[in-house]
Amino acid sequence: MKKFLSFVAGVLSGSVTGATIALLLAPQSGDELRAEAQARWEAAIREARQAMERTEAAKTAEFEAMKQRGKLS
Repeated sequence: MKKFLSFVAGVLSGSVTGATIALLLAPQSGDELRAEAQARWEAAIREARQAMERTEAAKTAEFEAMKQRGKLS
């Protein structure tokens, strides 16, 4: 039991120390980090939608070309 309590105490003190160091060395505040993450997420969604639209347009054009050549009824 004593070993287990020593282990738990070590984990807790290590967690507190790690969290303190992370907070002190963080390059941005929480609000700034969340805003940057949100902006990156929105940019990724915008790029994905644009890629989807380009692909859809290309496939539609390919389909129409195949219809014109008589490969599809």
